[in-house]
Amino acid sequence: MRSWRRSLQFRTIVVTLALSLFALLISSFYMAITIGNDLFQSRVSQVQQDSARAIESAQNILDSSSDAGRGSTQELMGAAREEITRASSSTMIAGYRAPGQEPSPTGPQDFENVRLNAVVSDELRRLVQNNPDEQWWQSVSLQTADGNRVPGIVVGSQITLPEGSRWEIYIGFDLSDTEQTLLFVQRTLLIGGLTLLLLVGAVAWVIVRLVANPVRVAAETSERLASGDLEVRIPVKGEDELATLARSFNRMADSLQSQIRELADLSQVQQRFVSDVSHELRTPLTTIRLAGDVLYDQRSEFPPATARTAELLHTQTQRFEALLADLLEISRYDAGSVQLEIEPHSLVHLAEDSIEGMASLAEQKGSDVRLVAPGGYSDVEIDPRRIRRVVRNLLGNAIEHGEGKPIVVAVDSNEQAVALSVRDYGHGMTEEDAQRVFDRFWRADPSRKRTIGGTGLGLAIALEDAQLHGGSLEVWSRVGAGSCFRLTLPRVLGQEVAVSPLPLPPADADANPPQADTSDAAPHAATDTRNEKGVGV
Repeated sequence: MRSWRRSLQFRTIVVTLALSLFALLISSFYMAITIGNDLFQSRVSQVQQDSARAIESAQNILDSSSDAGRGSTQELMGAAREEITRASSSTMIAGYRAPGQEPSPTGPQDFENVRLNAVVSDELRRLVQNNPDEQWWQSVSLQTADGNRVPGIVVGSQITLPEGSRWEIYIGFDLSDTEQTLLFVQRTLLIGGLTLLLLVGAVAWVIVRLVANPVRVAAETSERLASGDLEVRIPVKGEDELATLARSFNRMADSLQSQIRELADLSQVQQRFVSDVSHELRTPLTTIRLAGDVLYDQRSEFPPATARTAELLHTQTQRFEALLADLLEISRYDAGSVQLEIEPHSLVHLAEDSIEGMASLAEQKGSDVRLVAPGGYSDVEIDPRRIRRVVRNLLGNAIEHGEGKPIVVAVDSNEQAVALSVRDYGHGMTEEDAQRVFDRFWRADPSRKRTIGGTGLGLAIALEDAQLHGGSLEVWSRVGAGSCFRLTLPRVLGQEVAVSPLPLPPADADANPPQADTSDAAPHAATDTRNEKGVGV
């Protein structure tokens, strides 16, 4: 089945052989039937002629004899039998007195060859008795001396003795030679058909190879081109259609290579521009930040309008610095120069640290951040700085858009992976917005006031960090039901993850948000510190 699916040459040869075999079977069957019928009919005509000639010769002997006594009648019958044997070349002869005539003790008696014993049917005898001037025949099965059965024919007719008695004469003919001829013809047809089938298969193999080899070369060249080998081309031979296809393919490859190189050069220019601009801006930005910090620290001595200006300068300088840092990080990803600093670390502990760091912001927004961690306590191979940045970004977005409702951070694990999800119960997003949420500088509502002043690159960088670890970052959102971001990471870097430990959509996708915890012990963060025994640590 694998060869059938993957090899055009194999599939074409098999189909050709199958159709040729079908055609040969039909033609051979028709020829065998036709030849068999012709041989049988030819043999029937021959034995009828031989039988008619033998009966006529015997009747002539009887008619030419003079009237004799009963003893001479027996001699005449014997002479007639000898003539029938000579003229028909058959020793299988049987004679029966016609019904309605009394047998004579001194006259001829019924006679029968042993091979015709119980062969002549009653139906044939009735036809011969009722039609004395006609000749009748019947296909029979004759027994040989060794006990085998062979096909044969019995021909019946009547003769009249000089004294007026009528006799039924039956002559048997062995058709074993005709059967051997038919078997020889059938064997010849079979051998010829198989030989022709092999020849058709060989011809099909040669023809398909001439056509399939260029197709195979084109397919292999296409795969190499798709894998990034832009220098590969199809060899061009001749001036036929396949050569035209090869030239067209090579022109297409040249055009693609040229465009890809142009795009690569343009991308490198853009990356270099972003990197250079970011680096060049850091020096004046540092000066502006230092001056802004001096003004910000002395804002209490300024008039209200000047103090507010100092505060705005300080806030926007911080945002500008964060934007430059994100731009530099994105440029590193685009240039492929990012390297992970792998350390064994617990995702639960990292989530606890991130929640603690975002506690003041959550308190300002009135959100109750809860940690539910049935698993994920054991150390896994991650870059803690990057994963902490991902978690803080997801928490910041949840607090920003959670509309003061509870936020649930879940951590769990299985044998292959650990996962963290951040679930908020805010306004949510449409399906179209959810598909674009990881795009750079994209915002679902640009006019919305942002508390933490994001740069629009946070989720794009978070997605790059997750993929750099060999994991994934996915989102589920529904208008009116909130959003859920799920981060899934392999336990060992490079290990393939089949199933994430946490569901997406979340289990409470259609449920109401949990009630905020109003106790004094944990106003903003409730942590489930159950161990992960039995979850494949």
